[in-house]
Amino acid sequence: LLLVLSSLCFNGVVGRGGWATMGGVEGFEVRGRSLADDVGKNSVLFNVKSFGARADGINDDSKAFIAVWKEACKATGKVNLLIPKGTYLIGPVKFSGPCKNASSIIFHLKATTNLSKYRFGTGWIEFRWLEGLTLTGGGTFDGQGAKAWPYNRCPTDFNCKLLPTNLKFVGMNRTVVRGLTSLNSKFFHMALVECRHFKGSKIKISAPDYSPNTDGIHIERSSSVYFSRSRIGTGDDCISVGQGNSQVTLTSITCGPGHGISVGSLGRYRNEGDVNGLVVRDCTMTGTENGIRIKTWANSPDSSAATNMTFENIVMNNVTNPIIIDQTYCPFTSCTAKASLGPSRVKLSDIYFKKIRGTSSSAIAVTLECSKGIPCQNIYLEDVHLDLSSGEEHATSSCKNVRAKYIGTQIPPPCA
Repeated sequence: LLLVLSSLCFNGVVGRGGWATMGGVEGFEVRGRSLADDVGKNSVLFNVKSFGARADGINDDSKAFIAVWKEACKATGKVNLLIPKGTYLIGPVKFSGPCKNASSIIFHLKATTNLSKYRFGTGWIEFRWLEGLTLTGGGTFDGQGAKAWPYNRCPTDFNCKLLPTNLKFVGMNRTVVRGLTSLNSKFFHMALVECRHFKGSKIKISAPDYSPNTDGIHIERSSSVYFSRSRIGTGDDCISVGQGNSQVTLTSITCGPGHGISVGSLGRYRNEGDVNGLVVRDCTMTGTENGIRIKTWANSPDSSAATNMTFENIVMNNVTNPIIIDQTYCPFTSCTAKASLGPSRVKLSDIYFKKIRGTSSSAIAVTLECSKGIPCQNIYLEDVHLDLSSGEEHATSSCKNVRAKYIGTQIPPPCA
């Protein structure tokens, strides 16, 4: 599947015209094959305007995209889906597989701000159960989130309704996403759920620092995931690695503003899967609330584990909490009396912080606050050098329920 979104814009962004290609498609929805044009011996062209799309940025073109996808998915051989120059108001739309006969689908999009059109917790654009999708070409997904953020109750309400994610991938295998931009999502910008062998690179994600829950990339119950060479600035975690993940690698990520790169939050629900095999390497955090953070809920209802994780060669520029393990995580106002809550039941072990350097905007640059019920095991800090941004005195460390192991340079000094 090769989906090239060159000169294409989604969610209220104006496209410059061009192609988007989806090679080896296993699921796209379209209508009216009689309107398709042959473009070569083994190729078929579908023009979304032939299915009723107006591209005026005012009228909803969702039905046209669904119709054209259905027809393209039925087609045989190489399928070209043309989206001419224009601004397309669409969403929410699900492109589902499999497409059994198409070996390639090509296509080129504005997101509705009417929240009544979305099911809570779903995505604006969703790709589901596709094999071998390649999504590339420089398209932009503009979630127009500013009109939805006032309706986000999640920062204060434990049982809040989730607003739509810009771009959601569910049950995907062998996916490549390259060169895309996501702007001002209503909730998460990009979410992976139950995906395998996923590669993302040269992704740009942007939302203001006050935008709630606009995580750049959220990964859950996925394996063999690789993100690299991407720039992310949001109002929440640049990347959040949730429960049930294994073999996730994040490299050359530039993060800021935002809450840094986080593992978690973990331990909020029953039957959560373990996290293992995470590598975060060669990343830069600038002006973020956290740098590298591991967060697990206090009073967690079930047991799980996060183990075998490495954070290496990370630069911190004026970061509030450069290194933080927080096993009493609870962000709601009802959680003010954390001491009265039961301990986190997420076991943290075999975690390595290597070559972490730069500046901290807070006096405590290293915080290791582990669970009093299951203390952290095998926590290693090697060659850590974090000065105070102000240039005054030295930063300090704070530790609870852990005996970390130290190697090489240690600034701030280790916990006593």
